[in-house]
Amino acid sequence: MNGNKALRFVKREKTGLNHQSKANFTMIVVTMFWGASYLFTKVGLDSIQGFNLVALRFCIAFIIAGALFYKRLLHIDFQLVKRGFILGTILFLAISVVTIGVQSTSVSNAGFLFSLAVVFVPLLLAIFFRKKTDRRTVLGIGFAIVGIALLTLNHHGLKISLGDLLIIFGALFYAIYIIVTDKLTKNVDSITLGILQLGFTGAWGLLLSLLFEETHLPNTTESWLSILALSILCSAFGFIGQTVAQKYTTPTHTGLIFSLEPVFAALFAFIFLGELLPVKGYLGASLVLMGILATKIDFNKFILRKELSEQLKS
Repeated sequence: MNGNKALRFVKREKTGLNHQSKANFTMIVVTMFWGASYLFTKVGLDSIQGFNLVALRFCIAFIIAGALFYKRLLHIDFQLVKRGFILGTILFLAISVVTIGVQSTSVSNAGFLFSLAVVFVPLLLAIFFRKKTDRRTVLGIGFAIVGIALLTLNHHGLKISLGDLLIIFGALFYAIYIIVTDKLTKNVDSITLGILQLGFTGAWGLLLSLLFEETHLPNTTESWLSILALSILCSAFGFIGQTVAQKYTTPTHTGLIFSLEPVFAALFAFIFLGELLPVKGYLGASLVLMGILATKIDFNKFILRKELSEQLKS
């Protein structure tokens, strides 16, 4: 490889890494907000029912995001609406199932079981797209799963209840959502697509709430604050941020970064509630981080870039 080709290779690699690094950082921020979502959901459900909460959460998020990017909505076409409907429907299935399941299971069980999306993503890719899972990914998933288990399981162990089963289905739907998002965000306005999916998710929630629940507005300040937090931080920013970020990263990386959710949940519990993790909890958090690093870092490419840089300097 001559000097010019080596230089172009290094620049191309750096550009790709910069885009992916920014996308992964965005996903980490999104996951941080989602780490607080269980608390917000629990508080919100004190005064309204599950579909009602989903409807308010995503309709408010749609209004806020639509107001901020209204010019983009003026240029939507049928294909974009169709993609938004598909993503919004899958997202509604995942979020509504988890919202209802949280009511009848523990937070630790919910955190662990919903993080099974980390496992479902590469498994679904392997089953339906025949995409091979490399050793680094297998190792990273192994660390992440063991870490999540240590971080979230209590001394009573994992007991499968109706709530637990709902969370598992939610994790499966969310893994499907991650993969489909990766397929549908290519060559489209991802921000507009993210806004549309919020609208369709809220519409599904409103429809089912009107059919099966007593739909009404929250009647406590705490419920309103929790729903606004869910709407603005976890939904408007969260899902649009994920939709944009997934154009520059991979579904497996997205799933593994998502495994940080129980880490952030534990951090918020310590800051706002003064809760301390047991030793196994801190060990679990460390293993989750090790799993993400093991999957993200390709040491062969790192070594190659270092050798090329040394050649250029010489």
